Amino acid sequence: MQELICDVNTVFSTYSGELGKVETELLNLFNSSALMIPSIGGHVVRSGGKRLRPLFLVLSAELCDYRGHPRIILASVIEAIHTASLLHDDVVDSAELRRGRPTAHSVWGNQVVVLVGDFLYSNALRIAVHQENQKIMEALSEATARMTEGELLQLSRIGDPEIKEGEYLQIISAKTGTLISAACRIGAILGNKERRYEEALSRFGMKTGMAFQMMDDILDYMAVESRLGKRPGKDLEEGKITMPLIYLLQVCNKEEKWEVKEIVTGMGVDKRSDDSLARLGFLFQKYNIIEESMNRAQGLVQEAKEALEVFASSPASEALFCLADYALFRSS
Repeated sequence: MQELICDVNTVFSTYSGELGKVETELLNLFNSSALMIPSIGGHVVRSGGKRLRPLFLVLSAELCDYRGHPRIILASVIEAIHTASLLHDDVVDSAELRRGRPTAHSVWGNQVVVLVGDFLYSNALRIAVHQENQKIMEALSEATARMTEGELLQLSRIGDPEIKEGEYLQIISAKTGTLISAACRIGAILGNKERRYEEALSRFGMKTGMAFQMMDDILDYMAVESRLGKRPGKDLEEGKITMPLIYLLQVCNKEEKWEVKEIVTGMGVDKRSDDSLARLGFLFQKYNIIEESMNRAQGLVQEAKEALEVFASSPASEALFCLADYALFRSS
C-alpha cells in the first residue's frame, strides 16, 4: 500500500477553531442538575479523541457552501451520539480502558453510566429538534436505531466462526458507517443541496466509516497496548469475529480451520493466551491475511472517494479525501 500523502494533522489544525466550538457545545450537552452527569461528561470529553465525526460534518457542510453556526451544534450532536454509544459499549464489553484511561463505568458503575448514556442520546436529539429540520431528524434517528441494531447483530454472532463476510459488513456498516454517513448527509442538508449530492455524501460517509471500523478490527491483532490503550487480541477475547478471522477461515486448510475454530470458540484452549495469539499470527502471516484485509479496507476508501466525483474539486473535498485515507494509515 502507498504511504499517506496528505497531512491529516494539517486538516485538524485548519479546523481546530470549529472543533473547539464543537467541544464546548458537547460539554453543554452534559449540563444537568444531576451532578454525576456533568462529572462523567467532563471525564469522557477530556479523555481525548480526534472528533472525527464532527469534522466530517463540518467539512461536508463546507463542501456544500454552508458555514452557519448550526453546523457546530449538529456536529456536537453527532459526537454526543457517538459518545453515548461508547459509554454503553464499554459497559457491554466490560472494558476497563478507553484511550488509555479508565472507562466511566469502571469509575462510576454500570447503572449510572448506562443512564448517563441514555440522557446523552435523549438530550442530543432534543437539541437537534430545535433546528426544525425534518430531514436532519430522519438522518439522526435512523443512525441511532441502526447503531443499536449493529451492536445487537454483533452480540448475536459472538463466538460464532460461521459468520459470513456479508454479515460482518452489515454489522460494521450499522455500528460505524451509519453515523459518519449521517454526519456527511447533514452537511448536504444544511447546504440545501439536491438529492444526488446528499446521497453522494451519505455514501462517502458510509464507505469511509466502514473502512475505519475494518481497520480498527485489523489493528486489534497488531495492537501495542501503550499506543492503543488495550491489549492485542481484545476482539478475540470478547468473541468478536472480524475481517482477519473471516478471511483466514476462508483460505486455511481443514486442520487449520478446526484449530482456528477451537481458538475462536474457546473450546479446550485459552483464546486469550499468548500461544493462541501467536498461532493466529503465524497463520495470518502464512496466508497474507492482514494484507488482504487491508486491501479490502483500501477498496472501501476508493469507493468512498468515487462517490464524491459529483462535486468539483475544492479544499473541502481534498480534506475529506485525506480523512478517508487516514482510516488506512493511522496506528490507533
